[in-house]
Amino acid sequence: MSKTKSVAKKAGGNVFADLGVPDPDTHLIKAQLVSRVREIVQDRKLTQARAAELMGVSQPDVSRMFRGQFRDLSVERLMVLLTRLGCEVDIVVTPNKKRAFAAIHLDAA
Repeated sequence: MSKTKSVAKKAGGNVFADLGVPDPDTHLIKAQLVSRVREIVQDRKLTQARAAELMGVSQPDVSRMFRGQFRDLSVERLMVLLTRLGCEVDIVVTPNKKRAFAAIHLDAA
């Protein structure tokens, strides 16, 4: 029996970056927006069919999105879907004094 050695690595705060996903910051934002869409659908006790109707997409599109298949959706498209669910989406830009490049964060109320 061979022995394998496990090496633990400290997470960097973005699981997509840690996994080596291309464009991890954008993917994280999309995941956060999809998570918010899902929360709204669940909180309002909407079926996927009704949510799809409200958002102007098909029920299979909603199902794919909720299963994590949202790479083809843009951040802008996800924001439109949220507005169609009755959300107000604010984009706030502030200077970052610590680094040349700052991460993008989503704060869902």
